[in-house]
Amino acid sequence: MTEIMYDLVVIGGGPGGYVAAIRASQLGMKVACVEKRGKLGGTCLNVGCIPSKALLHSSELFEETQHGEKHGIIAEVKLDLAKMLARKDDVVDNLTKGIEGLFKKNKIDYVIGTGTIASKGKVGVTNSEGKSQLLNTKNILVATGSDVVSLPNVKIDEKRIVSSTGALKLSEVPKNLIVIGAGVIGLELGSVWRRLGANVTVIEYLDRITPTMDVEVSKQFQKILEKQGIGFKLAHKVVDVKAEETGVSVSIEAVADGKKETLSADYVLVAIGRKPYIAGLGLSEIGVALDERGRVKVDKHFQTNIQGIYAIGDVIEGPMLAHKAEEDGVAAVEIMAGQKTHVNYDLVPSVIYTMPEVACVGKTEEQLKAANINYKVGKFPFLANSRARTTGNTDGFVKILADSETDEVYGVHIIGAQAGTIIAEAAIAMEFRASSEDIARTCHSHPDLNEAVKEAALAVLGRAIHI
Repeated sequence: MTEIMYDLVVIGGGPGGYVAAIRASQLGMKVACVEKRGKLGGTCLNVGCIPSKALLHSSELFEETQHGEKHGIIAEVKLDLAKMLARKDDVVDNLTKGIEGLFKKNKIDYVIGTGTIASKGKVGVTNSEGKSQLLNTKNILVATGSDVVSLPNVKIDEKRIVSSTGALKLSEVPKNLIVIGAGVIGLELGSVWRRLGANVTVIEYLDRITPTMDVEVSKQFQKILEKQGIGFKLAHKVVDVKAEETGVSVSIEAVADGKKETLSADYVLVAIGRKPYIAGLGLSEIGVALDERGRVKVDKHFQTNIQGIYAIGDVIEGPMLAHKAEEDGVAAVEIMAGQKTHVNYDLVPSVIYTMPEVACVGKTEEQLKAANINYKVGKFPFLANSRARTTGNTDGFVKILADSETDEVYGVHIIGAQAGTIIAEAAIAMEFRASSEDIARTCHSHPDLNEAVKEAALAVLGRAIHI
């Protein structure tokens, strides 16, 4: 029997890996994708982006129905948590099967098992039964994603002290939930359980939430979340977390003066970030270089220091976002195929899918100030947008930052309903180096939320119409 020689073996079936495999097949490559989970889609689809968004939507509907009086909707609302969680699982299951279908359509070999780079051009795969096989390939693409980070003094048991994975499948609504970390994951999952009835307190070491976002947006976002009922302990560090059979106690300390305090909760969610997942790949054994943060070092072609071994997504430098990993994957295999391509890392959108949503692309005011760039600001509140008035979702605003002389748009920041969808317009405009006037002179449909982008662009020019 002739041994199969692959053009590409992808290790990891998440958004970066499976998209790369499909694109490589489209380019005529013989491709295999190795995934140990037994389900494609990676963290994002199985225990991350997709299930969390399913619960965010379901919990939002639950809360909206409870408060439908202003719309003339009077209802007695009951929560069936088991059914809500089952729906979330069904969404995940259907999507993972959909990716398997795409693999079959594109004639990609799906190999279930743990992949290890045995040597250049060879990937060993061991399945759950301990059986091994060796795949021969011209190129190897590492797309193994990331794993949760915990604090040194905190052991995640997925029972009382949970990661995002555990927080997606709690069997009961907590009376009290403590979230450690005021970033995207903590605020999204904190919002889910707050809507379902939990008292939520977020502990953050820094003095503000969403620390990478524009400061004005971050402050407004915190005010809205506080109004919704989420409490914050900012500028506090976690000293100790003790889990018991019926709950958890969390000892915290103020960063400024060292004042200590103990909080009690039914569950604690640890959401302080993620780290590259490279364990067991054999990278150090074959000499693949890593940086000081444990990420795989790659050149502008996504190639490591060893020819024929590439890496993308969360294991390399850059934002740990599924859509960034997808762009990496497409670019990497197109380069392997001899095409010229690139990823514009300055224009990777970031979204928090709370209600309201928060979305941004490009530079913040703080970044422009630090770079000594002169800029203009245009803002428009959703309170003055007719579509927002009709839905009742009037919180937030659109903020556009543009060059003082050339008017080129450097950053767009949105807090409001459907911000994650609206930000795509800004990303496209900025990719083509649009000015605020370009956006302002583009006809927008009425009545719609996107009109707030047009009005913010007009505000940069000092001529907003509806405010």
